[in-house]
This record gives sequence, structure tokens and C-alpha cells, in this order.
Amino acid sequence: MNLFKTKYLKYLILGLISALVVTLWPRKKEVPGHPRDYAEIIASGELRVATEYNSISFYVDGDTITGFHYELIEAFAHSKELKAQVTPVMSFDQRLEGLSNGTYDVIAYGLLATSELKDSLLLTEPIFLNKQVLVQRKAPDGNDSLLIKSQLDLAGKTLHVVKGSPSILRIRNLGNEIGDTIYVNEIDKYGSEQLISLVAHGDIDYAVCDESIARAAADSLPQLDINTAISFTQFYSWGVSKQSPVLLDSLNSWLNHFRESKEYKEIYRKYYRD
Repeated sequence: MNLFKTKYLKYLILGLISALVVTLWPRKKEVPGHPRDYAEIIASGELRVATEYNSISFYVDGDTITGFHYELIEAFAHSKELKAQVTPVMSFDQRLEGLSNGTYDVIAYGLLATSELKDSLLLTEPIFLNKQVLVQRKAPDGNDSLLIKSQLDLAGKTLHVVKGSPSILRIRNLGNEIGDTIYVNEIDKYGSEQLISLVAHGDIDYAVCDESIARAAADSLPQLDINTAISFTQFYSWGVSKQSPVLLDSLNSWLNHFRESKEYKEIYRKYYRD
């Protein structure tokens, strides 16, 4: 088996594992409810959290759970003497729905502060910087003339994104900026890492995802190019329900202090490169 197939197989297996983990991850039976605020959460002793399963946010390795957002939300919960019940949810829309019906108290995943999101939930203070990038394959013969190097070259192209991703609004605005149509195909079943593996194998040509996730994949899939930015570098936050303002204040107060700590810097360096 050549190196390309070996590395693609690695990401295909990761995709299958993530689908299996998300499917089999223990969930409480969902019943019609309401978003909880801080007092109700403290009284229950449990903080219910939704995130995405990937090697940056939340990842299961044997009997160990790791991930930037997982470690941060665990630190917050520990500081409040709460037990964090973290659930991997691949669908962006399902995370939002779970927040609105009280299934989850927090979306601990990088959310971009778009006007659309601000209308539907409350966003915490910024947690980290990131941007959206185009994931594509390099020309196999080394002829990079086939690569999209400019946003102007996106005219008429179809970009694959996770369904409901905030990047969709950015892509539409980008289409207006270049004066041409950029088509968007929303994928419901897969997360960003799975879309990247589909690009690597040639099943799709272009995907858009967070640069941090794309960088992690490109380290072991050198046939990928991630050098074309789709957005500017922006701040990303967590989200809570609009009915949970005290929870938002508690998270913000904690984040403002924790981001200055040595513990935060150590966690950040594990998953992100400046």
C-alpha cells in the first residue's frame, strides 16, 4: 500500500470512528424542555455540552478523551463543582436545536459571530482566533496552475461545507464580492475532517473548514493545499441560549480570567499553532 493510500486510509478510519462514536455515545432520552440558566444548572450539578467530534475539539483515544474545547469546558465545570456531560454532535443544526430545546446548555465549539447566529443565541467572549480556508488537492504532476490560488477563481465552483456552517454566509458574501456565483453543497452526515478526507481521495474537489483542522490534516496528507483563505482571521466563541444570560456572564467571567492563566496557554499550545 503506497503512502497516499495509507494516509487516506488513516483519515477514512478516523471518519468511521467518529461516526461510530457519535452514534453510540450515551445520550439521555430527549424530552421537551427549556433552556436552563445558571441557577438551575448549579442545582442539578450537571452541565450539558454539545461539541463536534474531531482531533481538535473532542477526540476519543482508547479510554482517554482529549480536545481543546473538551479540556476548556471541563476546566470551567470543575471550577464550578459541576459534572460536564459532553456529547459529540456532528450536525451544526442539531447543536443549535439542542440548545434551543434545553438538551444542551452550551455549544463548546468555535462559533463565528455572524449576525444570523447573534439573532438565535448568545455568544461568549472570544476564545481563540481562526479562519476558514479552502481545502483542495495539489496537481499530481506538480503543475500548480490547476490550483485555485485566488478567491476570484472560485466563480462557478462548488464548495462542500458542513450543513449549517457559518461559513456559508461568508461564501455567499464572497460570491457577491467577486460578482459571480459560488455554489455551496451542505453535507449533513460528515464533519470537517471527513470532508477533508473526501477531498484527499478525490471524491470531492473542494471543501471549506477551519484552518486549525485543515492544518492538522495537511500535516499527514501532503497532497492537500490549504493556502487559499475564504475568510479573514476572526474571533470564535462558544454559544448559549438567549434564555441563559446568567450562564453567559459566568462563562465570560471565567474565560476572561482563565485565558490569562498558564493552564490555558498549555492547553492552547497542544492543539493550535500560531
